[in-house]
Amino acid sequence: MEFKPELSVNQSVVINSKHRVELVVKREDLIHPIVSGNKYHKLKFNLEEAIKRNFNTILTFGGAYSNHIAAVAKAGRIYGLKTIGIIRGEELRDHVATNPTLQFAHQSGMQFEFVSREMYRKKNTEEFITTINSKFGEVYILPEGGTNTLAVEGCEGILTDEDKDFDYVCCPVGTGGTISGVINCSKPSQQVLGFPALKGSFLKEDISKFANKENWKLILDYHFGGYAKINTSLISFINQFKKEQNIPLDPVYTGKMMYGIFDLIEKGYFSQNAKILAIHTGGLQGIDGMNLKLKAKGWPLLD
Repeated sequence: MEFKPELSVNQSVVINSKHRVELVVKREDLIHPIVSGNKYHKLKFNLEEAIKRNFNTILTFGGAYSNHIAAVAKAGRIYGLKTIGIIRGEELRDHVATNPTLQFAHQSGMQFEFVSREMYRKKNTEEFITTINSKFGEVYILPEGGTNTLAVEGCEGILTDEDKDFDYVCCPVGTGGTISGVINCSKPSQQVLGFPALKGSFLKEDISKFANKENWKLILDYHFGGYAKINTSLISFINQFKKEQNIPLDPVYTGKMMYGIFDLIEKGYFSQNAKILAIHTGGLQGIDGMNLKLKAKGWPLLD
């Protein structure tokens, strides 16, 4: 990317010595306040490709509090590219000013097209794409979450030589692009564990389309009911983790992954003296939006 991202750092996490494991967090969230973590890696080669092919507009898809929408809007502003967001939920049209993510994207120059949930489910059909091109002209289309071949290639840069000695590499999973890149750049001796934010095992097929190794598995027990679902136990864990480790976690991806890692450590899942690397994929901009939902429920807020 044209702008200079900050380097991520590996930060050790204090674990009760009785468990005899080492846990380190790869702070990809420090790359950039908005275009952070996996979003930087997913967008890197896609934006280069768009510019190379003389596109001046990026069009993509997302929901009310999408990290991807925020990151694309900001990256577009940095590169001088126009951005269009196809947003799931027509009712959101009247709530941009009160939605932190959409408000940020709008202020970064993104144009919105609000569609019904029924229409949104058709976003990958030829008919939908034809409609987009007829309305907006020739645009560079990024899928929801940003996962495509170039995104996976970008995510293959997440692991570096300093990470080669870890026994386990843990990664949050949304659309499967990030973990696919991590798998591809992992060492054969490493086990890559994915923690999906979504219910179900359907992601295995999606990941298999991009991953070129077999040293991975999905841990399906820590989705907390599905995407963007949360409970007071997770809120408490995220707040305590930030207090003790000075590392903020987002409630949709990294918070659930870290909760799962700690639970697995407690249950003896990892071998003694195991070295575990957890990838922090950013997404911290979503905390403000989640707190609005928590406040409406009368629940504790995320710090």
